[in-house]
Amino acid sequence: VVQLVESGGGLVQPGGSLNLSCAVSGFSISATPMSWVRQAPGKGLEWVATLHNTVPIGDYADSVGGRFTISRDNAQNTLYLQLNSLQTEDTAMYYCSQAPWPNYRDISAYTTRGQGTQVTVSS
Repeated sequence: VVQLVESGGGLVQPGGSLNLSCAVSGFSISATPMSWVRQAPGKGLEWVATLHNTVPIGDYADSVGGRFTISRDNAQNTLYLQLNSLQTEDTAMYYCSQAPWPNYRDISAYTTRGQGTQVTVSS
């Protein structure tokens, strides 16, 4: 059974940081590209970042590039997203998912994700 369990969200002030985790079971993340996507209140799903399983360089949405870092720990079968310099616009539910390669920027191609972890940026 495939399971993706996100954690690490919370309430943080603008300019703050969070580190999100996604514990995966049912498949090995070392064998597949992985992504983070998010959904802000009242808005649609948005692609955030993708990390290929063989090239250790992430690709990021323009809105988060330079502030967010995606990484993985294959031994722990866990995906991470480090969020720095958080802005109010980053408030959203964050989900991890297998990345639909090569169309990982196409949000309509994402069919499975975890239950999400809420990130709220507010003063």
